[in-house]
Amino acid sequence: MGQMEHFSYGLLTPIVSYLMACTGAAVGLRCTVRALNATGSTRRNWLLMGATAIGSGIWTMHFIAMLGFGITGSAVRYDVPLTLLSLVVAIAVVGLGVFTVGYGRSTSRSLVIGGLAAGLGVATMHYTGMAAVQVNGSLGYNPALVALSVMIAVAAATAALWIVIRVQRFSGAMIAALVMGVAVSAMHYTAMAALRAGIDDGGAVLSGATAMEFIFPLSLGMAGFLLITSVFIAVSPVDDYEAPPDPAPQPRTVETPAARWTFPAAQEQQPTATRPRQRPSETRPQRQPTATRPR
Repeated sequence: MGQMEHFSYGLLTPIVSYLMACTGAAVGLRCTVRALNATGSTRRNWLLMGATAIGSGIWTMHFIAMLGFGITGSAVRYDVPLTLLSLVVAIAVVGLGVFTVGYGRSTSRSLVIGGLAAGLGVATMHYTGMAAVQVNGSLGYNPALVALSVMIAVAAATAALWIVIRVQRFSGAMIAALVMGVAVSAMHYTAMAALRAGIDDGGAVLSGATAMEFIFPLSLGMAGFLLITSVFIAVSPVDDYEAPPDPAPQPRTVETPAARWTFPAAQEQQPTATRPRQRPSETRPQRQPTATRPR
């Protein structure tokens, strides 16, 4: 059995990998919060961006931690297609969980299904990535520690999504990101503790790329993507739930007709001259007598 080393660069790789896991989770969960307060294609786009950010953050965390991995008596190489497949798997399975939360009708059911899917996505990405590792020998696992690592991933993903749903603010996303970063790192090193390596004495030439040839540049690219995404979120319009509180309402004055109109002071009414009514005889012209013609 080969002797495995997980910290070839000291604490540098675990610290940087943890920061990348937190960054990816923070960006992805912020996108999820935005999606919960959006509709139509806007919601779908935010969820797609969130799944990509969380999946790429987890993937970057895993392979930055793998930079410190080595086995005595054997070189370590990575199968490029399988490594890229692990990235696609991480985004796809985490996306299933994120979309379940984003479009679920029942919050409790969506949380359980979404947390299960996201946790399984973390675990699937890890073991798919480990399948890409090539050594002069064979790799095996302790089943009990493998099961523990999967449970850690599921529990952490569920807890992170619960915090985001309950606390839909910047602070909630940051707390959830820290929780998820710890859990992803714990899941990774628990799974690495389950690893068993049997080394052959032949020392055959291995195919594949070294960590510095392929993993390190790709990790830098994923880190750049997370940076650009975080800047996009920062400059995007602020959500309604984060809008500044409205000023205190002023007491409303109800106007009555008496308050709306101002009546002049009552003035003393002056008697008006009334025109005397004439009798019909007085108004009718008098008839003049006509002279009679003599015969």
